[in-house]
Amino acid sequence: MQIETQFRSLAALAAYIIVLTLSGLPAHSQSYGDAVKGKAFVDSNCARCHAVGLNDDSHMPEAPAFRTLHNSYPIDSLAEAFAEGIVTGHPAMPQFELSIDTINDMLAYMKSLSGPGD
Repeated sequence: MQIETQFRSLAALAAYIIVLTLSGLPAHSQSYGDAVKGKAFVDSNCARCHAVGLNDDSHMPEAPAFRTLHNSYPIDSLAEAFAEGIVTGHPAMPQFELSIDTINDMLAYMKSLSGPGD
């Protein structure tokens, strides 16, 4: 079951990348929301498991730090995964649904963590 849900998440990411490619729009043209609102959201909803700042440690070792997610997943491609509702990630991660505005705010915050040019 876990492999199936991981596959679904990866398939959603792949679909998003294909849509961007076929549309002719480069992934870096993605517009983001408000990083301050994104930080407030992740502080309230994600920090109990994930490291959400520049130097903190994840409270749950299986929960990746937000500042390193861009190393595994292009930030632009995470929009689709968040919109679909990530159902895997780490064993205790709850399933969730986010509004487009919240997703864009989270992506803006994550982009601010990855630094310029990433």
